[in-house]
Amino acid sequence: MVSKHPQAKTRKTSTAPKHGGLKELPATAICGNDITSSVLYVSALSIIAGGKWACLSLVIVAAVLFLFRGIYAEVVGALPLNGGAYNALLNTTSKRWASIAACLTILSYMATAVISAGEAMHYAHGLWHGLNIFWATIVLMAIFMVLTIMGIQESSRVSVGIFLFHLSSLTLLVAVIGIYLSRHGLSVLSLNMATPTESVPKALFYGFAAALLGISGFESSSNFVEEQAEGVFPKTLRNMWVAVSVFNPLMAFLALAIVPIGEVSAHKEDLLAHMGNLAGGQWLSYIVSVDATLVLSGAVLTSFVGVTGLIKRMTLDRVLPQLLLKTNRRGTTHWIIIVFFLLAVSVHFITQGEIGALAGVYTISFLSVMALFGIGNVLLKVKRARLPRPSRAPWPVVLLGIAAVLVGLAGNYVNNPEYFWVFLQYFIPTVLVTFVMLGRIGLLKVCLYFIRRISQTIAGITSSLAKSLHDKIDEINSQQIVFFTRGDSKHNLNEAMLYVRNNEHTNRLKVVTVVEEEKDVPPQLKKDLEFLDEVYPEIDIEFVVQVGEFGPELIQKLSKDWNIPTNFMFIASPGDHFLYGLAELGGVRLII
Repeated sequence: MVSKHPQAKTRKTSTAPKHGGLKELPATAICGNDITSSVLYVSALSIIAGGKWACLSLVIVAAVLFLFRGIYAEVVGALPLNGGAYNALLNTTSKRWASIAACLTILSYMATAVISAGEAMHYAHGLWHGLNIFWATIVLMAIFMVLTIMGIQESSRVSVGIFLFHLSSLTLLVAVIGIYLSRHGLSVLSLNMATPTESVPKALFYGFAAALLGISGFESSSNFVEEQAEGVFPKTLRNMWVAVSVFNPLMAFLALAIVPIGEVSAHKEDLLAHMGNLAGGQWLSYIVSVDATLVLSGAVLTSFVGVTGLIKRMTLDRVLPQLLLKTNRRGTTHWIIIVFFLLAVSVHFITQGEIGALAGVYTISFLSVMALFGIGNVLLKVKRARLPRPSRAPWPVVLLGIAAVLVGLAGNYVNNPEYFWVFLQYFIPTVLVTFVMLGRIGLLKVCLYFIRRISQTIAGITSSLAKSLHDKIDEINSQQIVFFTRGDSKHNLNEAMLYVRNNEHTNRLKVVTVVEEEKDVPPQLKKDLEFLDEVYPEIDIEFVVQVGEFGPELIQKLSKDWNIPTNFMFIASPGDHFLYGLAELGGVRLII
């Protein structure tokens, strides 16, 4: 039954956007440690795959990353909430498609954590031969688990120190190799460039596919954007792009200048340390090894920070169990961090520390997330064209970026087809767990049916269990959803009803129109809702006339008065003249 509840007019006060406290340097450091650590291995991988054309492959990758700067800036500018590709697809498609992107992102972070920790301990083993790499990897992940539980500010301080030392070490390595080349000439480079290539397009194709791993971690900043100060996110994208564009092609060039191509494979895991030893001696090799240990450890921290923001957002949307939202005295969601650590450790045990076994998961999941983010940008342009955003990526940029990533995926599959099957072994169980959560109402109903059948013979035993399941269904469905409308057409109201019915576990919808005076209520709105109330008997529609002015303060007041979280409040896409940004509305979602 549609009811009408006029409310008292509320006084307007200004509400500042909600942003975290991370400034440009610490925010860049958290995600930068992940993406800049790629220089330690991507030069070798590119040279092995693309030969003397490795530098050009890395330059092309830098150009692709420049395209994704615009793609990420537009999406996150329009939807400035944690979650990355998940958030982009959640606001443009359905929870199921968004959850697939989330599963890929979680797998990428899990693989990053285990691989980075393992590689860091391999470098540390070169400094201390008595180190047990397997157990040291677990200890390193445990250290960063504790550090993340302590809070984002404490994590950022460690990240900044690692990041600055890493950039300083790379700069020192470049300078020493430059001095070495000024004394010994470019004879090695000449020999390498004279190496015959069977097919230039083929070399560039495989080199490009391998070089794409050099931008892994670029998506991390979008997964903790709410912890960053206002205006910091696009700066992190710029800083990561500059670092990758400078150091990755430069290191590949310097490697070709002092290391014969035939020797690169033998130093695939420690190429930069080998370059330091050739150009400067043991002391420089030692510094590079220490730097590798630290920055790869920093990439582990990036995984914990990024996945925490993502899983918290998924849990708020009831995609994952609500237990994960429990916070400690420091305000951190420690259960998310602990569960992620346990999953990473389990993967480490399953693979027995074999880094190659996780390479397929890492490569395919990361590149898939990049492609899905580009698709999210396309959907945002098509389905949310009126949504305000600080910048817009041109259509050719978006389509070219998606195509480039798909080419990279194809190249990695052709080069390592076994990686795809390893990836599926991890991806399918992850998706199944998520889909079980999304379909838990149906599963509970199936369980309820069988319980009722059994209870006909053993009613005394099963009746209490059946009641518990029924109560659980009612508890989930009792979460009220709010849709703010300005008097939309019957078609738009029906679209909102369809979205709620198909995507939200609820049978209660509160339709709210905010007006300055009661006489301003659209005369047809109540009749339309009464009609829809008959069309959708399974949903209880409540019509509320709210006297006041729509804005962040009113949303927060209604959320508190009605005990309804803001992420269960929906609006249609606002126009360009809308007074507030989406971040100011406290997590309100778009459904039309």
